Amino acid sequence: MLKEVSPKWYPVYTRSRAEKQAFELLQKKGIEVYLPLQKTLKQWSDRKKWVTEPLFQSYLFVRILPKQQTEVLMTKGIVRFLYHAGRIADMPEQQINEIQLLLTSDMELEVTAEHIEPGEKVVIKAGPLIGLTGEMVSYKSQKQLIIRLENMGQSVLINASAALIDRI
Repeated sequence: MLKEVSPKWYPVYTRSRAEKQAFELLQKKGIEVYLPLQKTLKQWSDRKKWVTEPLFQSYLFVRILPKQQTEVLMTKGIVRFLYHAGRIADMPEQQINEIQLLLTSDMELEVTAEHIEPGEKVVIKAGPLIGLTGEMVSYKSQKQLIIRLENMGQSVLINASAALIDRI
């Protein structure tokens, strides 16, 4: 009997500033794709403006079957899949849901590619991110919750009051 394979989420690396173009081309191919976008206030010498930009520069996520990997790679703007431990890295559905939850909150987000040393595991106990887990770290004398996305080698830092966080 054949084992049924279900689609998985995979992080994909894109050319610099080609995330939105690759997103649209993948959608046209009928591939389920997720590009986390956030609004940020940009300041120029003469004005300030709110712009929508990718949360993770040069990354987007595709939900595909293994046989669709070549089709994704043949898309303009796509550079490669990410690898972890010698094989193509997949993302648990829960991490995609957590990214979506982070973006629906009003918390200020900052993405960092630096590796953050493991700290205490914490869970948010109130507010729009209730139930979200991560690691706690002190940063610029503010308490911030770090959600590490292991397979991407990146972390998301969010400002959160210490009163909203419990140790696990």
